[in-house]
Parts: sequence; C-alpha cells; structure tokens
Amino acid sequence: MHLLEGLDPDQQAAVLAPRGPVCVLAGAGTGKTRTITRRIAHLVNEEHVRGSQVLAVTFTARAAGEMRGRLRSLGLAGSGNTVQAMTFHASAMRQLRYFWPQAIGSSRWELLDNKFPVVSRAARRSGLDTSTETLRDLSSEIEWAKASLIGVDDYVEEVTRRRRETPFPAEKVAAVYGAYEAAKISDDGDQLLDFDDLLLVTTGILAGHPQLAEEFRDRYRCFVVDEYQDVTPAQQSLLDAWLGNRDDLTVVGDANQTIYTFTGASPRYLLDFSRRFPEAAMVRLERDYRSTPEVVGLANRAIGAARGRVAGTRLKLIGQRPPGPEPVFAEYDDEPAEATAVTARIKRLIAQGIPPAEIAILYRVNAQAQAHEDALTAAGIPYQVRGGEAFFQRAEIRQAMRSIAQAAARTDLPTDADLPTLLKAILGPLGLSDEEPAGTQARQRWESLRALVTLSEDLLVDSPDIGLGELSAELAARSQARHPPTVQGVTLSSLHAAKGLEWDAVFLVGVVDGSLPINQAINGSDEDVEEERRLFYVGITRAREHLHLSWALARAEGGRRGRRRSRFLVDLVPDDSPASRIAEPKKIRKRPQCRVCGKQLLGKTASLLGRCESCPSNLDEDLFIALKEWRSEQAKEQKVPAFVVFSDNTLIAIAEQRPDDVAALVAIPGIGAKKLDQYGEMLLGLVASTGA
Repeated sequence: MHLLEGLDPDQQAAVLAPRGPVCVLAGAGTGKTRTITRRIAHLVNEEHVRGSQVLAVTFTARAAGEMRGRLRSLGLAGSGNTVQAMTFHASAMRQLRYFWPQAIGSSRWELLDNKFPVVSRAARRSGLDTSTETLRDLSSEIEWAKASLIGVDDYVEEVTRRRRETPFPAEKVAAVYGAYEAAKISDDGDQLLDFDDLLLVTTGILAGHPQLAEEFRDRYRCFVVDEYQDVTPAQQSLLDAWLGNRDDLTVVGDANQTIYTFTGASPRYLLDFSRRFPEAAMVRLERDYRSTPEVVGLANRAIGAARGRVAGTRLKLIGQRPPGPEPVFAEYDDEPAEATAVTARIKRLIAQGIPPAEIAILYRVNAQAQAHEDALTAAGIPYQVRGGEAFFQRAEIRQAMRSIAQAAARTDLPTDADLPTLLKAILGPLGLSDEEPAGTQARQRWESLRALVTLSEDLLVDSPDIGLGELSAELAARSQARHPPTVQGVTLSSLHAAKGLEWDAVFLVGVVDGSLPINQAINGSDEDVEEERRLFYVGITRAREHLHLSWALARAEGGRRGRRRSRFLVDLVPDDSPASRIAEPKKIRKRPQCRVCGKQLLGKTASLLGRCESCPSNLDEDLFIALKEWRSEQAKEQKVPAFVVFSDNTLIAIAEQRPDDVAALVAIPGIGAKKLDQYGEMLLGLVASTGA
C-alpha cells in the first residue's frame, strides 16, 4: 500500500513533513491516528530513522494498542523495525527498570499499585478521617501536585496562588502529602514508587546522569506524542529529558479538546510549540470524516463561542460525510420524563436497525445515570456503564441500602416522621448534607445519595404509605432487575470517559446550568467554565449521525422547575425558536379532578383513587378480593412483599374504576410502563372475568 493512498492534502502534508519538529493540530474525527502512523512509516521507509529508534507515546493503553495495530499493518513489526508505542508511564517504567541499578545502586524499588493504605496512615497521622472518599480525594490531590511538579514544601503557596479548591484545608493536605512521601522510604533505603514517581524518578536519573541519558538518546532518536494538549508538567519534563538538545519530535493535539486540567494537564505546551521551535512545520487537519455536516456545524458553533487563549487556536471542522438528520433539542419537565423520552427514541432507533452498541447516553456526572438506567431497564433495553459503576453497584449506594435495611428493622424510630426525613437522617452519616461538599470524590458520593433520596420521593407518588421496610424491598428489587453489563448494550458514560470514542447516535442529557457547566466551574474562574464548554464540544463530536441534546427543568418528578438550560445552548437554540418547536411537543399536565364531584383533587391518596376521599366509593368488593388474592400469589412467586407488586390504594382504584383497556389502566397512578408490561394483561383479564 502506498503511504499517501486515501489521504487528503493536509494529511499528506503531515506525513511528508521533513524530519524535525512537527505540530499537527488535528480536530475531532480528522484521522489523526492514521496520519501519524503513516508519518512514522514514511520516516522509516525513507531511512531517516530505524523503526526501533522511534518512541510513540499516548495517554491510554487502549490508544497505544490501536497505534501498535496500525503500525503492524504498515510493516513496522519484526526484528530491528518495531516501533515502541506505549503510554508515558509504561515507557518510564521500562526505562527505570533498566537504569535504576546503574543510577541508584544496591537499594531496590517496588511499584506501589495501591496507594490507599499508605495515604490512610498519613491521613490518620494528620488527624483526618480515613473514609474511602477522603482517601480518594487526598490521593487525587497528591497526584495533581506531583503531575504539576509541586513539592510538599510549595503545596500551600501554590494552591493559594492558583486559587485551587482543595478537599481539606491546604495545610492539612500538605501534612498528609509529606507523611505519604516519607512513608514510602524504608530505613534501609528501599523505596515504594507510585505511578507519578515513575515519571519523576526517570526524569531525575536522565538529568543527573549524563552517560545514561546519552545511552538512552542513542537508543531512541525520534519521538511522537499523541493528545499533546493533555500533557502535564511532569510528562513534559520527562519528554524534555528524552529529547536533550534534539528536535526530532512530532506532536498531535487539539486545544479544543483540553478537558483534563483538573489533573494537572495543560494545553500551553501545544500552544507554545511554534515559539519553542520557530522552524517547526505546522499542519492543520480540519476535514471531519466521522460526523455528518449537521453534527459538525453544531460542534463548530458550540466551540465558536469559546473565549480565552485556547479559543485563538481553535480548528473549524469541515464535514466530509453525506448530509444526515438535524440535531434534536428537547426540554422536559423533569429528569424521569427526560429519561423516558430518551429511551423511547432509542427504541425507535433500534427498530430502524441501529445496533444498541452504537448508541450512547452521555452526561456530566455519574449520578445523572440513575434515571436513564431506570428507563432502559423498564423498557428491557440492555446497557453498559462506562467510566463508572451502575447506580445500584456503587459502593455508597450499597452502603446506603444496608443502612436503610438496618434502620427498617429497628423499633425505636419515631412513628410520626415522614420517609424523606427518616432517609436524610439515615444517610447523613454516610455523606448526605444540605450543602454540596468540597472534594471530587465527596461530591460524587453526595450526588449519588441525593439521587437515592429523589428516587424514594418518586416512589412516594405511587405509594404514599410506603415505609422504610417497603422502601428497602423496592430498592433491592430494582437492584436485582438491572441488566448486567454487556458490550451489545446501549452505553451510558460520563463525558470524560467518552473521550476518544464515537457512536452512530449520541444522547447528550442533563444540559443545564449546574450540571454542564458544573456548579464548581460556575463558582470558579472563567477558564473553569471554558473547560466545561470544551467538554460539551467533546460530547457533540462523539456522534456520527444522530445527535439529541436535552435538559430537564426539575430533578424529581413533579418537582419545582427551577433549572434553566445550559448557557452553552444560548446561541444554538435561539430564544425565538424554543426547543418545544424542534422536539416532540410536551404534554401539558393538568391537575386531576374527582370523577364523582368534579372538584380538583388534593393530596396523593385522592389523586391515586381518582376521587375525593370524602366522596362515596363504588368499590367492586368481588374484584377487590380477587385483586388481593392475585397480588398475594404474585408476591409469593417473586419472593417480595405484597406492596412491591401494588399498594392497597392502587388495588382500590382498580376495583373502583374497573379499567377495560390499556389507556384506562395506565391512567391510574401507580401503574407505569414497567408494571403495565409485567401485569397489564393479567389485570385487564381479572377485571373482565369478575362481574360488576
């Protein structure tokens, strides 16, 4: 195969650029992996360098594997010709194993693949708790500091200067950081090294031992760095040590996709490349082969509103695929309604022949997945959760369910307290509070627990008399009903975890201020908001053909509609063209009326029965007895409490109203899509076979 075959003019320019510094600005879907692997093949074929002298680094093992596969297909495998393609950390580990004995001597090092025990001891010594969330937040903060080349002594000053939000007071974090670093060195000089140390120690060896650096530079003479916009100061420092005074470097990146600055990544190395190497060849890849022109146009408009220095380097994508459907915008009253509508659209796409594995639901935070897991489960659509656990598999939710079950077995709880009050008291010690906490992990835990409270409040609408025991059983039943992860299912993913992936159809949900951009960004700096905009852009560019953007005005069903759509949608959905004109028309909710006297119904019980509680009942006693016997049989068969099947009030409503078709049946509160599918035919059969 000729190396330029199938490449557009810009891709060819990148492949044929002379040996030396080359910067490829590659937009989403522009074929960057194909381009840089063919550039490597061109350099080898032209004998500018041997394959074994090329080191290509990526940011994920998956990306490294894809690159190795492409290189093998180009003949760059075999004795003396194999290009090394791996992550920064994997490359540093290989070099450290080789150079350590020569540089350090007889002392040994061991990789610390789980830093939690060491961080736990350091936290305890500093007077902090050792909960999982605390340890995760402390570990993340230490990782950020080391990736940013910030030592223990400089930590407090740097986070103060940068106005960085820390999970605990900066002095406390610094104390834990110092105790953690000290605990990794034994009395006899042996060391535990974490993954960040792999980069730092390797850099130190190459900088402090010129003969070893020379040996390395004789071995590797050409370097390629993918996703260069996400390089951290520690990674750039290692790259500088690899290069020495040479400039045989090709970098590929897109400043529009800088979404990891919270980990220490910085786009400045990409933005400053031409200043560091004034003679560098600069190539822009803007032809998008992934998405339809409609999706590409929306992505360009979304990122076109960006501000700041990064905005000055943005690429304007040019769609190369045939036209497709216009992106859809939709506004819903609440998250359950949004999830139900998204699931209905997914069912239609699957019926049209799109495989479930080619459909994704993307959101900003993992807690947003719960409503969509519910809706997909109710519809019988399999799914997999990427970049996080399914809602009921999360550690905090499993712990909360155990606490609820234990509280339900107690006899000393107040009998006059309502369920939400009891639930908040039970979940308070687990991390649920009125105020959103600081710290990424603590905040994610708080979001999950808050979603659990919202779920219980939704259950109260269907079953007003539900107690802790009934709630515990319902949660257990819902957990067991979840579909196991399967590669054939719809993907649910956070936007960060979706980076580098693509699907035929993408549903970008929860696009409201407070979620996208997230609250901490809104309360932070302008750059924090701009990073959220870039995350929004990444979400849009994951779609090949079908793109659906939606938001809900309330979190819980029937809740206060206090949200507003994301500021990122302002220029995409003009004020004179509301989403309701673009999307399916929303159903207007009317307050239910009593079927006896015609007055508006007040209270959950009255709404469920369809009549005022004071109005006479026309209960069909024979039908009611038959319904209770049927419910008892179903409960025994499923090994669940009877109320999990239906509450008494729902059975009374059925026995009074005697629904004779599906429409009349679903009009009774408490009979949703899931229960209709499960019990609808049986209920209608009971009504028909029991005389009025």
